[in-house]
Amino acid sequence: MPRVVEVLVPGGEASPGPPLGPAIGPLGLNVKQVVDRINAETKNFNGLSVPVKIIVQDDGSFDIEVGIPPATALIKRELGISKGSNKTGSEVVGDLSLEQVKEIAKMKMSEVLSYDLRSAVKEILGTCVSMGVTVEGKNPKEVQKEIDEGKIVIEE
Repeated sequence: MPRVVEVLVPGGEASPGPPLGPAIGPLGLNVKQVVDRINAETKNFNGLSVPVKIIVQDDGSFDIEVGIPPATALIKRELGISKGSNKTGSEVVGDLSLEQVKEIAKMKMSEVLSYDLRSAVKEILGTCVSMGVTVEGKNPKEVQKEIDEGKIVIEE
């Protein structure tokens, strides 16, 4: 029966140290091989925390499933910031375009609760609210309302 190890690693920069080494070392895997494969598969998310599943088979072989970084990490990368607002509602840390929000929503489609891009965009807008990020100079709640009213149409 396969064993699954789930870890959050920095994209393209996983190392044999914690949290990876102690998690997979006891399973009899070559830690360097695992780290090299994870780094190769997560290099596009350089600098972001990436969820990774290592599926270890009984024969010692392994597979790696790379998830998508959290929406907050994708938003921070788009804006080039290190953290969101400390004073949500009164402090704005950045401004995204609606196109950037759509791109993040497309990346997260397989992991969000939404069935369509329109709903996924609204979910990402909700994350923007909690981070102190505006969208095209507007409060993200206002943008959500405009989507609901049909003033903004999100094409699939």
